[in-house]
Amino acid sequence: MPVQLITVDEVVHAADDLARRILAHGPPPDTIVAIARGGFMPARFLCDFLGVHRLLSLKVEHYTAGARARQRAAVTIPLAGEIRDERVLLVDDVNDSGDTLNAARPHLEALGPATLHTAVLHEKDRTTCRADFCSQAVHEWRWILYPWAVVEDVGQFIREMDPPPASRAALHARLQGDYGLRLAPEQLERVIRYNGLDIPL
Repeated sequence: MPVQLITVDEVVHAADDLARRILAHGPPPDTIVAIARGGFMPARFLCDFLGVHRLLSLKVEHYTAGARARQRAAVTIPLAGEIRDERVLLVDDVNDSGDTLNAARPHLEALGPATLHTAVLHEKDRTTCRADFCSQAVHEWRWILYPWAVVEDVGQFIREMDPPPASRAALHARLQGDYGLRLAPEQLERVIRYNGLDIPL
């Protein structure tokens, strides 16, 4: 599975690009709503760039019977705030299948905003629900790995390796060979430490 590791600087540049696109379209929003959890950091940067002081959130999760991911998307933590008659911007990090936006939009529309637009850092071609604003289109599918998800995502990659890597050097080689992913030594150490992995030096 190809993985693209996004740096913090790339996130800032993408958010800056989004802010410019939003301002070119019209006045800034009154409220920004982040989709938890991936939308938190992009939304905070957009608040800074657009001068928006009201930041709310909701959570969308994918689940099937027995809580096994991933089938149908649904809002599991609703918006806790009033947005009636406000200009609202809904923000996430990546728009992959479109399921998250398809679940979140009607939830917010039912709360009566004056306008509702959506913005994402990256949007994949296969999505069924286009965002109104997107910084970068992803034409060839790959996993987008953001700095706020490295420990969680790479930890899962490692747990799925069969056979498990016998050393740190073997792990480096597997991550590069299986995912095209190169992590700095301190990044890999955090992944190992916070996932409680036992991988010899």
